[in-house]
Amino acid sequence: MLYSCHPAAAHAMRVQAKRARGRTAPRRHFTVDIHCHVFAPEADRLAQPAFRGDYEPSIRHATEATREINRRQMETIRGKLTSIETRLADMDKLGIDVQAISPAPPQYYYWAPAELGRETARLVNNRIAEIVAQHPDRFVGLGTVPLQAPELAVPELERMVKELGLRGVEICTNVAGAELSEARFRPFFAKCEELGILIFLHPNGFTEGRRLSDHYFNNIIGNPLDSTMAVGHLIFGGVLDAYPRLKICVAHGGGFLPAYSGRIDHGHRARSDSRTAIKKKPTSYLKKLYFDTIVFTHHQLKYLVDTWGSDHVLLGSDYPFDMAEPDPVGFVSGAKLGSEDKAAILGRNAAKLLKIKLPAARKR
Repeated sequence: MLYSCHPAAAHAMRVQAKRARGRTAPRRHFTVDIHCHVFAPEADRLAQPAFRGDYEPSIRHATEATREINRRQMETIRGKLTSIETRLADMDKLGIDVQAISPAPPQYYYWAPAELGRETARLVNNRIAEIVAQHPDRFVGLGTVPLQAPELAVPELERMVKELGLRGVEICTNVAGAELSEARFRPFFAKCEELGILIFLHPNGFTEGRRLSDHYFNNIIGNPLDSTMAVGHLIFGGVLDAYPRLKICVAHGGGFLPAYSGRIDHGHRARSDSRTAIKKKPTSYLKKLYFDTIVFTHHQLKYLVDTWGSDHVLLGSDYPFDMAEPDPVGFVSGAKLGSEDKAAILGRNAAKLLKIKLPAARKR
């Protein structure tokens, strides 16, 4: 069942290698990559007998050509997803001091029965904690929980934080099609706020993707679209109002909403059916969120910084998939931003959110 909505392609790997080649000069800024995936084979083996391809939108809404490319090319990155040595070598080439490692999206397992979901989550979290324990200076961990069963998700959240020492949790932008604003998920968000951990919001394709099957649109368009929907529901459904201290980082630059935020404020003003759960402007909640740098163009990165602040943007790569930014540090370093902005984006913001101690020489 090892597959991906965005497996590595040879071209991306060549670009990455070319950009990384010869990077031996000392780096100016401490770097933390917030968006890096690992795969736990033992959890996959447990889940495999119960899995069907139509459970995942990234498979369900894909052409046979896309499925075949995903199956064939997954062999390229399996070692990167599972080998610590390969990962460390790539981090050194890319200039990454610390990775915040999180589950590959297929390992949410929200489609699984509750007990199976709990067991797979425990295996994934144990594996992430094991990697961190072996190299605590290079990794921090973001775990997973069986959100399909909130009564089991909350205890696992406490275990992964208090017993395993993980610094945050990765969740999908929906739970097997259910919106995150549903009342049954409130205890999970309350516990995240209580623990003070980071939530990393990451999609796995668009659930209503019948028009997105061709051209890999279920990832190219569908992933940021599903994030846009999720953030919209978290805002308009009152979750961010009820839990104002939540710390949430949205993958892929936050989806489409940060670039078109005026429309949500206008709709909230113009229509009473948009004011059923919140009274404040929707963008007042949006500005509390964090966004990674996977936007691929400098003008979009600068827009995020200018609009939402450099203190709300975090370095991300999407390692090791082909929809990744091949040179994450170089991408930020080459943008027309101030040195302090770059230092914040490259590592200081993530270090603060994840409680990473900055090297003494790089503190500011």
